[in-house]
Amino acid sequence: MTVREIAQLAGVSTGTVDRVLYRRGRVSPETRARVEEIIERCRFTPNPIARRLKRNKSYRFCVFIPRQDQDSGYWGQAAGGIQNSALGITPLGVETEIVEYDRYDHGSFCAAAEAIITSRPDGLIFAPVMPDRTRPFIEAIHAQRIPYVFFDADLPGMEPLCAIGHDSFRSGYLAGRLMHLFAGTIRRPAFVLDVHGEDHHLVRRRDGFLEYARENSFPALFREYTGTEISEGEVAAMLESSEVSGVFVTNSMAHRVAEVTKRQFPRRDFFIIGYDLIPRNRQMLAEGSIDAIIDQRPEDQGRQALIALYRRIVLDQNVPAKITIPIDIYLKENIPE
Repeated sequence: MTVREIAQLAGVSTGTVDRVLYRRGRVSPETRARVEEIIERCRFTPNPIARRLKRNKSYRFCVFIPRQDQDSGYWGQAAGGIQNSALGITPLGVETEIVEYDRYDHGSFCAAAEAIITSRPDGLIFAPVMPDRTRPFIEAIHAQRIPYVFFDADLPGMEPLCAIGHDSFRSGYLAGRLMHLFAGTIRRPAFVLDVHGEDHHLVRRRDGFLEYARENSFPALFREYTGTEISEGEVAAMLESSEVSGVFVTNSMAHRVAEVTKRQFPRRDFFIIGYDLIPRNRQMLAEGSIDAIIDQRPEDQGRQALIALYRRIVLDQNVPAKITIPIDIYLKENIPE
């Protein structure tokens, strides 16, 4: 289906169809309705290259994430998915810039956020970790009318074009069930290490695990850590203080527990479950030092975030308000190559 064919079916000129497609110029309500009905019925999508040439417009998207080496390299995986997708839309006039900040330095976040607000990109991809910083930033983005997409997590009360990520509560609940399956009848407590406890999605994972434990009457305790990384001393002290049936880590730092256990408790009789198939977790899972990893496909999340922003801003297509990423479970027997 071409613009010319739509014009013939509607009994109008190609210029009229063009004005309807790109929302410019005057068109009578009756004519607009007739043309839009044909476009919808024929599932017509404008050629993005032709559209850009007509508008003579290029686009700039910003991706705002923690430093790629932080959280055990998790953000580098997400950035990789975004960069791969950016290669496909660069020829269509879309520039994608990744802006990083140190998530443990408030000044670093504020400086990067201010630079983005001042530059006024056409669209923003943002991981809403640390709600105390996120909310003021998003309020400023709203004031500048900059559309944005969330990935990795969602945040109540915000209005992104699309939010991409796990159902955090369900994945935590699933971790509780895995722990129950591994341990059988649980008499010793399971520990939940709530690292970065200020992050809303990590709190939801913790709550999901504790809800499963409550429903199935097994003891579970949580320890909250808000520093850069949980230290080896903190892990060792926790394991020495109590006999535990398992440890559930709410973020990508399960390898820290496994490393301490391997050195100081080589005959462990408890289970370790964590998140994200980052390189160190993958290694520890393969050798059996971690029992299960729940993965949230960071590369795919990054890819889908950029595609959603491109579809909405450049193609003017509707995008879903939420894209829920499947909950993948990896044991050492099914680690992908």
